[in-house]
Amino acid sequence: MEIGPIKVDTPVLLAPMAAVTDLPFRTICEEFGVGITVTEFLSAHALHAGAKKTVDKLTPSLNGRQFGVQIFGREDDAMTHAAKMAVDIGACLVDINMGCPAKRVTAGACGSALMREPELAAHLVKVVINAVPSHIPVTVKHRAGWDMQSINSPEFACAMVEAGAKMITVHGRTRSQGYSGVADLEIIRKTREAVPKHIPVVGNGDVVDVDGYFRMMEHTGADAVMIGRGARGNPWLFHRLKQIIDGNDDPGEPTLEERINVFKRHIDLMAEHKAGPRLIHEIRKACAWYARGLHGCNTFRQKVWQLETAEEVVECAKEYFDWLLKKGSRGIPNIPTAA
Repeated sequence: MEIGPIKVDTPVLLAPMAAVTDLPFRTICEEFGVGITVTEFLSAHALHAGAKKTVDKLTPSLNGRQFGVQIFGREDDAMTHAAKMAVDIGACLVDINMGCPAKRVTAGACGSALMREPELAAHLVKVVINAVPSHIPVTVKHRAGWDMQSINSPEFACAMVEAGAKMITVHGRTRSQGYSGVADLEIIRKTREAVPKHIPVVGNGDVVDVDGYFRMMEHTGADAVMIGRGARGNPWLFHRLKQIIDGNDDPGEPTLEERINVFKRHIDLMAEHKAGPRLIHEIRKACAWYARGLHGCNTFRQKVWQLETAEEVVECAKEYFDWLLKKGSRGIPNIPTAA
């Protein structure tokens, strides 16, 4: 797939997710073969104001890997400044969020609220295009529409392309649905049919496994698939898809040992690139993601939320996974509440 001048070898993208797609998470997914990653969605207003918490999330991928930055806002100056900041750290594309359903975003008439203002949305695309070098494509991610009475994805996508967007990603739910219900593949298909063929359209929503990827691609005719929540604690999904797309056999689900090794790698990246009181919270989330579906996972998750330091959480995780490796049987490990 090509996004303007950018070539993406594997048509599988990592969705930008708040409090999820930080540098450690993106790195893990990149190491497992995802086509391209995008940062957490970032407030253009906060970046423009120099808010440290937001600026600190504006991180380039490691080892020169291609990555995108997603921004949201509705003010020309803020969007211009944020886009330039993205380019300054090496982003290969700038994505504009027009799909976030969160009330704190839509209350400011940003995110998916822009689908009710297509003229302003198109104007913002032009503003960002004018702010970045010509070789940096500007892309848009949006929803099926605001609600079931105002589904306008095909028309909206075409307006964004006419304004200069080089890729469209469609989440097959309306803003009013949030993340409930089922993503509508039909509206993604209609959007792909409406948008000029030289502009890639990416399908997003409910892809959590290999079958979901092929279902999305076959039903919608999309050029690629964007995976979000299905990637949490499941980066090997990208490896499996890359192998299949490359014509190789599906390597299947990871072994317990492989899952544990990836968890350890993720924790090491957190320790290297995270700091402060948020570290323990991030490690707790990783514990929940990588233990999901394993024996004793609920008890383990409850235990780690009772601990007070990152070191204690890591030690608790080590004991839990060691127990799984040694016992390999049903039951709940006797996990201490402190290291």
